[in-house]
Amino acid sequence: MLCLGLDVGSTTVKGAVLDLERGEVRSILKEPFPAPLTGLPAGHCEIPPAEIVSVVQGMISRLLREAPAARALFCSGQMGGMVLVDSSGRALTTYLSWRDQRTLQSPTAEGTSLDAIKAIWRGNELIEVGQELQAGSVSSLLYWLAENKQLPANAMPATVADYVLGQLCGTQPQMDPTQAIGLLDLRVGTWHRPAFDALGLADVRWPQLADPRTPMGTCTIDGHVLRCYPSFGDQQCALRGVGLTRDELSLNVSTGSQVSRRTGKFEPGPYQTRRYFGGDFLNTITHLPAGRSLNVLFDLLTELSRAEGITLNRPWETISQSAARNDAGGLQANLAFFSGPLGSQGSIDGITTENLSVGNLFHAAFRNMADNYSLCAARLCPELTVSGIAVSGGLTRSVPILKQLIQDRFPIPLRESVESEETLLGLLEIAREIERQ
Repeated sequence: MLCLGLDVGSTTVKGAVLDLERGEVRSILKEPFPAPLTGLPAGHCEIPPAEIVSVVQGMISRLLREAPAARALFCSGQMGGMVLVDSSGRALTTYLSWRDQRTLQSPTAEGTSLDAIKAIWRGNELIEVGQELQAGSVSSLLYWLAENKQLPANAMPATVADYVLGQLCGTQPQMDPTQAIGLLDLRVGTWHRPAFDALGLADVRWPQLADPRTPMGTCTIDGHVLRCYPSFGDQQCALRGVGLTRDELSLNVSTGSQVSRRTGKFEPGPYQTRRYFGGDFLNTITHLPAGRSLNVLFDLLTELSRAEGITLNRPWETISQSAARNDAGGLQANLAFFSGPLGSQGSIDGITTENLSVGNLFHAAFRNMADNYSLCAARLCPELTVSGIAVSGGLTRSVPILKQLIQDRFPIPLRESVESEETLLGLLEIAREIERQ
C-alpha cells in the first residue's frame, strides 16, 4: 500500500512516497518554503499562506505522478506560529511564523509581551501548559495581536500545515495534540481556557483536537482522491522515526538542537513538556546552540573568500579534520549567539597569539556543544536512569569529533540514527499503524 508523506518545514517542504508494505521512504522531493514578506516592521516574520498552499499542492501533484495508487496523505509541520482562520477555514492573517520576534519588543516600561504574560500567569498556568512560552508561540502572538487591537473577532488559530490541509480539503483545520504546544492543560489534555481567558483571549475559537486515526477530510488533486490526516508535530515525528524509547535520551544535533526524554506521564520540571504519541509525553529542552551557531563562525571565516569570489572545495570537511587534530589550546567558546535556554550572547575567550586557529576554535565550539548536552541531560534526567542515548540530526555523522566529545560526557552508549530523513520515516511508521487498523 502506498501513501504520501509531507513535512512542511520552515526552510524546506519535503515530500515522499511512503511504501507501507516494504517499509520504505522513496521518491523524496524538496522545495524551498516561501520567503517571508519584506518591508515589515522589525522582528516581524510573516509568509503569505496562499504561497504555502501552492508549494504543497504542486509537490503532491508531482508525488502522485510517482505513485498514482496512493490513497492517503500524512503530514508533519512546524510547531509554533499560526494562521488565523474564520469559521469556513479562510485565512484572516498571513502565517505568523514561529521565528517572529515581535513579542520580544518592549513598547512600555513594563517590558515585553512575554513579560506581561508571565506577570498575568502568576499561578501554575505556565507549568500546566508545559513551560511553553516562546517569542513565536501561539499564546504570545495571540496576546500581542489582542493588545495591539489586531486580533480578528472569532478567529481560530491553526498550524501552518493544518491550514494547508484545511484548504486542500475545504474544511476547518483541526489540531493534533502533538502540535498544540503551550496550549493544552497537560494534566487533563484539553485546551487551557482559563489561562487564555486571563490573557483577554476568551473570544478566541479553538480548533477541534484531532483523533490521529480519523481523516480530517479528503482532497482531490489531478483526479486523485486522498484521505488527509491532521498534521503531527515535526519534532515528535522525527523522534518516532528514530525509534525513541522510554529508556533512552534523545539528542537531536542539527541546524537547531534539542535534548528530550519520553515519559509515560506528565512530570513538570525545568524543561518544556509536549504531548507525544500513544498517550506519552516528551520532556524537552529546545533551541540549543548547534548548526545555526556554527554557521556564524563559518560565515566569519569565509567572508573574505566569498567577497573575492573564491569557492572553497571542502570547507566543512577541512574544519572537521582540523578540529579533530587539535584540543582547543585553551580557547573557550560559548555558542549562545541566539536567544535560548542557555543565554542570548555568545563569546570566545582565552585567545592568545598561539591558539587562535580554525582547528582550535571549532574544537572549542564542539566541546561547548557537548557540555551543553550534558548539562541539559542532567536537567531532564538527574540520575541518568536511562540505558542509552539516541543521536539524530546528521551533524555528528559529518563531524566525528563532535560525536566523540559527546560520548566522552556520558557513561552510557550512543545510538546514532543512520537515516537522514527521520521525520518522513516517522510519518511512515504512523501511516503503517493507522492504515493497517
